[in-house]
Amino acid sequence: MATTGIIPPTNSLASLAGSSTSSSSSAAASVIDDKTIAGNFTMFLTLLTTQLKNQNPLDPLDTNQFTQQLVQFAQVEQQLKQNDQLATLVSLQKTSQANAALNFVGQNVVVDGSTAQLANGQATWSFTSPKPASATISIKDSTGQVAYSGSFTLQTGLQNFTWDGKGTDGKTWPAGAYTISITSKDASGQSVAIATEVQGVVDSVDLTQDQPLLSIGNQSFTLDKIKRIVRATN
Repeated sequence: MATTGIIPPTNSLASLAGSSTSSSSSAAASVIDDKTIAGNFTMFLTLLTTQLKNQNPLDPLDTNQFTQQLVQFAQVEQQLKQNDQLATLVSLQKTSQANAALNFVGQNVVVDGSTAQLANGQATWSFTSPKPASATISIKDSTGQVAYSGSFTLQTGLQNFTWDGKGTDGKTWPAGAYTISITSKDASGQSVAIATEVQGVVDSVDLTQDQPLLSIGNQSFTLDKIKRIVRATN
């Protein structure tokens, strides 16, 4: 009695995934590829059901082999769902970051940095000294020219430095970007590292990047750079 021939779905599965093996389990495993999962999911199911319909009744598919194919089929389905869920989470996170960034517009914030904008005769920096120290504070313009330099006594902890835009010689400097540098030493003459911060108003937010960028004094900062929000004083 003639029997229906077995359609070679295992070979089709293997070629679909780019594998040279002929076993059904190896072919099914090969389908689980990050670049081909979504496109080949339906084909995977079609070939699997075709294999079941056309198997030789005198030599049916091995139970263990069939179970492996079902397990791998379930893994493909789960991975597709996980990819969709991850995409949803990423989208929600971006939306949350965008909303948080928009709330900073108009706020006076403090971020890590050494360059501040001189506007309306004022530029403000913050810095933290780990110990009392004697320091020389220098301020340079965008070309590197020293606009101001002076000697100060620093206390331990966070403190502000506001420059009125007047140079060491009394000259008034134009509005623009100015960079502060602090060289300090403690009572024993050892150098003290000073971390500087910039204070400014968030002018706008760029939401076209992977992470929202806050524009502060013509400079861009990510949300994680914000250290404090300063309440405006009248």
